Amino acid sequence: MEFLIVAYDKKGVLEKRLANRDEHVKGAKKLINEGKILKAGAIIENEQMVGSSLFVDFESKTQLDEWLKNEPYVKNGVWDMDKIQIIPVKVLK
Repeated sequence: MEFLIVAYDKKGVLEKRLANRDEHVKGAKKLINEGKILKAGAIIENEQMVGSSLFVDFESKTQLDEWLKNEPYVKNGVWDMDKIQIIPVKVLK
């Protein structure tokens, strides 16, 4: 199942984002190699990272939810999970 994820950061967490970025990118690259992340990138406002956008492909929503539980930006309080958008999509390939 393919999804678009739009995850804005909580207010005032740029330092926390940067502190967890290496772990986040390492995990993302692993999922890219596994074909689970199709495309990903930071959301930029006023030349500053304020969130993330990802096109992902997991076998089920349950698997997506399991990944999110362990995602460094989720575990360490960077993404605002109250406002995250997870939208089913069909990615053009």
